[in-house]
Amino acid sequence: MLPAPDILASFLSGLRRDRERWILWLPVFFGTGIAIYFGLRAEPPWWIGPAALIGAGLAAYQGRERFSQGGQWGLLLVAFAITACGFWAAQWRTADVAHTVLGKRIGPTAVTGRVAGVEAFPGSHRVTMERVRIAGLGPEQVPEKIRIRLRGSQPDIIAGAWIRVRAILSPPPPPSAPGAFDFQRQSWFRRLGGVGFGLGAVEITAPRPVGTNDASLQHPLDVLTIALARLRQAITIRVQTGLGGTAGAIAAALMTGERSAIPEPVMQTIRDSGIAHLLAISGLHIGLVAGILFLAVRTVLALVGPWALRFPIKKWAAASAVAGAFAYALIAGATVPTQRAFLMVGLVLLAVMLDRRGLSIRLVAWAALTILILQPESLLGPSFQMSFAAVIALIATYEAISERRRYDGYGVSKIPLWLRKAGLYLAGVALTTVVAGLATAPFAVFHFNRIADYGLAANLVAVPVTALWVMPWAVMAFLLMPFGLEGAALLPMGWGVDVIIKVAETVSQWSGAVTLVPAMPVSALVAIALGGLWLALWRRRWRFLGVGGLCLGVLLAVMHEPPDVLVDGQGRLLAVRTTDGRVAVSTLRRARYEREIWLRRFGEEEARAPWPKIGTSSDERLTCDRQGCLYRARGSTGEGVEDRTVALVFDEGALAEDCWAADVVISVVPVRIPCPAPLGVIDRFDLWRGGAAAIWLRGPGRIRIETVNGLRGTRPWVVRPQARTKKNAPKT
Repeated sequence: MLPAPDILASFLSGLRRDRERWILWLPVFFGTGIAIYFGLRAEPPWWIGPAALIGAGLAAYQGRERFSQGGQWGLLLVAFAITACGFWAAQWRTADVAHTVLGKRIGPTAVTGRVAGVEAFPGSHRVTMERVRIAGLGPEQVPEKIRIRLRGSQPDIIAGAWIRVRAILSPPPPPSAPGAFDFQRQSWFRRLGGVGFGLGAVEITAPRPVGTNDASLQHPLDVLTIALARLRQAITIRVQTGLGGTAGAIAAALMTGERSAIPEPVMQTIRDSGIAHLLAISGLHIGLVAGILFLAVRTVLALVGPWALRFPIKKWAAASAVAGAFAYALIAGATVPTQRAFLMVGLVLLAVMLDRRGLSIRLVAWAALTILILQPESLLGPSFQMSFAAVIALIATYEAISERRRYDGYGVSKIPLWLRKAGLYLAGVALTTVVAGLATAPFAVFHFNRIADYGLAANLVAVPVTALWVMPWAVMAFLLMPFGLEGAALLPMGWGVDVIIKVAETVSQWSGAVTLVPAMPVSALVAIALGGLWLALWRRRWRFLGVGGLCLGVLLAVMHEPPDVLVDGQGRLLAVRTTDGRVAVSTLRRARYEREIWLRRFGEEEARAPWPKIGTSSDERLTCDRQGCLYRARGSTGEGVEDRTVALVFDEGALAEDCWAADVVISVVPVRIPCPAPLGVIDRFDLWRGGAAAIWLRGPGRIRIETVNGLRGTRPWVVRPQARTKKNAPKT
């Protein structure tokens, strides 16, 4: 076995041989700094990021001569400096978006503001309002933006209009369980300080058009933002009106990215069939729009002989394609996948205009770095993770294939050329689907807890239909829309959309179309991501060391156990695991949103085990009466295996007995008496402060208790009620 210095020297030697790939790790280290920042449980001092960066810079300067001679610490200092840049960028972004967030539920109260965006759902609308005024709150207490759900009959609301509505508002809700999606963090970076629902119809106080006479538009960016929102809304309405029904809603999603009008059953069918990525405007859509425009403009210019001979029509076509792709990205909402796709396509077309060759894997690296600099928080979202995972895996796969293609046309085939090309195209679609599916599967499991098993079959039909039929007609509809003739293109586009819907319905009905997977820990996702990056970004054989990271991540995911007990932050919902791993939920009527998230994180579609109102469950682990329940599980300790008991208290009368009989007491009412439960007490006030709680009984060692706010810590986006002193704090 080699000593440590020899191993390090061998490692550095391998790095130098793959020197041309170093640049690809720039966004990885930058993202590592961002991840470290968001992983902290307390907001770090503002000077931490700059100090780390300056320290690394000074150390590199002092040792610059040794580094130039091959010193082993040079690369580490560079990596540390890039990581510090990412940490600082996340700090800066958090401070830059700082805004007021509602501290508690208020209302009903009068709310006035300007409409920043409108989403039309089946049976309801959701409006985002800015420049808000709330009756009863001073200007310093009013959020910058709020979002309100409107039900019933409503007037036509357009972006830029001023409205008044009576509403009940609350802070953005916290995660439904420890480790679940953090809507408060997402809302913080969207400057969304409150959510709620309206009571009655909206009153439009000023439906003014965008223009210089609108005093509320104090900045040119406001004018552009409102104008884009109105344009997007107008295109969405015209597409939905032109086609109607579900086909119109899906066509609008493909053209403007607005998916709210798609009925939830249809959307679920699309997810279950594995073709939901077609509705996320990304590389496929941006690339098709740019390619169609490039080909069309170049063909038209080539028909004009003098122009084709005198001018660089290829560069003109590339410039037109860039402009069209940029406009499409803006209309589609410029989401993270859209930004990534536009940056890559734009750089490729820029290379065409500059007579340079675009390097795909480097384009991905620069696109990722650009997005992380502008929006560091996007690193934590599924859009960024799944989009870049798919693209990196695909490029790495096709790079490996191209390296092994020694010659072309090694034999003469009797198969017609068109049939060979069609087969090659379908093979490419199949390979792309398999590679992208495998690359995004860990992130789909982590964020959504589901895998579409027959995605390959659905994509073999849906992707060619989208690429060769639907999107060309969508581009034509865009071009004809200023003349009011978009109906001529929307009609054939709708035929293709109907085929996609039929494919989704057929595949989703196959037995075993969806596999539900329990939630996996962050450590598993990190191991898989780093292993995959190591495998994809290097070129030499040592890249296969990344397989070890992938195996480690899978092992951590398989070994992870869901909690034995879950209780929501308001004490409305309880869930426990049965002996056979199923889940029993205390109620099927209240807290439906939290219940659905819990079941999904347990890897179940619905609660299959009944909750006994009075009596004992079939596995004899849960015994309930009118005042509460006792839940027992076998757990490992340092001295062997023993029963552990959790008391679920619904009424104060049960505390006198349960506090002495249980290891942990979870009470949905305040505990006002001494409670000597040896391993912890969580009562109504603790849930109010700490949010939903999860308890593990069967793991080795002591009982583990996690709370939502215990995991998140004290960060700017965490909305915490005013603390109160309690004797019985949970023991974690």
